[in-house]
Amino acid sequence: MLDLKSLFKLCYGMFIISSKKDGKFNGCIVNTVCQLTPDPPIVDVSLNRQSLTHEYITHSRLFTVSILSLAAPKSFIGRFGFRSGRDTDKFDRVRYKLGQTGIPIVLDNTVAFLEAEVDRHVDLGTHTLFIARILASGTLDDDAEPMTYAYYRDIKQGRTPKTAATYIEEEPKSQLQKGTKGMKKYKCLMCGYVYDPAVGDPDDGVSPGTAFEDLPDDWVCPECGADKDQFEAI
Repeated sequence: MLDLKSLFKLCYGMFIISSKKDGKFNGCIVNTVCQLTPDPPIVDVSLNRQSLTHEYITHSRLFTVSILSLAAPKSFIGRFGFRSGRDTDKFDRVRYKLGQTGIPIVLDNTVAFLEAEVDRHVDLGTHTLFIARILASGTLDDDAEPMTYAYYRDIKQGRTPKTAATYIEEEPKSQLQKGTKGMKKYKCLMCGYVYDPAVGDPDDGVSPGTAFEDLPDDWVCPECGADKDQFEAI
């Protein structure tokens, strides 16, 4: 028997991995950073080989880890997790500072950071495991609690991209709310999130039964922060 959901019992954090290439920056969400040794301090991270951040790390052999706080909103996580750096500047309107390696350290919604240099890598097929020495680290908010992947998945009801190391395909849930018959669902063109009137967006104060057309003009995709005009009816 192979029950992949048992892997949800493993403990992970939520991190933004950033790197650089030819003066450009990119970052992506991962939950696969792990400390391997204390002296010297060594960490590893698994990244999908198709991601732009993977390309940047392969080129520079440097990356930063921004450890996300429990308060990080889904739209912020979605900016780095569901958008492609090939199409958008993920650091636009995001507060960050450059570390000693010249790579961004995200300041918004961040508890602490690491800067690392790749020592070796392991080809895992779809992913690469980068093993790196920590060059610098620091705490940005002593009072903030770091977010776990379990909290993001189970409490914040966050989705996992198909390129993630921990992605598990699940059967779609069928939901029906009285009074929503005939209301169209809308799909985000940026990340694929589907707004279902039967569900609404309770985290952002949108009650079940609210048609997409009746959403406030300043409503944004709860997954990636895209504006309403980035949705299409399905």
